[in-house]
Amino acid sequence: HVQLVESGGGSVQEGQSLKLSCAISGYATSHYCIAWFRLFSGKEREEVAHIYARNGRSDVADSVKGRFMISQDRDDRKTSLYLQMHDLKPEDTAMYYCAAANEVWYGDHWGLPNRPQDYTYWGQGTQVTVS
Repeated sequence: HVQLVESGGGSVQEGQSLKLSCAISGYATSHYCIAWFRLFSGKEREEVAHIYARNGRSDVADSVKGRFMISQDRDDRKTSLYLQMHDLKPEDTAMYYCAAANEVWYGDHWGLPNRPQDYTYWGQGTQVTVS
């Protein structure tokens, strides 16, 4: 079965860095979308960054552009997803989740899921606290 396990969260001071990891196993498709989301207390999940396997492109949210970077390692058995976070700010404090989904057919093209609820598989989350 598909399993996503995040690690690497913690408590840091403003301006410091953290690298989150997500081990994804059991997900046997080449047309996938993998992403990092974060959840602030009492708010909706926010997509932080994603990788789209069909075209190999990645992107990060405007709120973290220039500070966060998403990357992956992939072999036959598993995919490792990373989120390198630099210059962390108190407003980055949140629970961070990795998620995976198959690409979506939009009638005339394949593309990324539009909404968090369109991601099928989720990890348990890892807390990042910046003070």
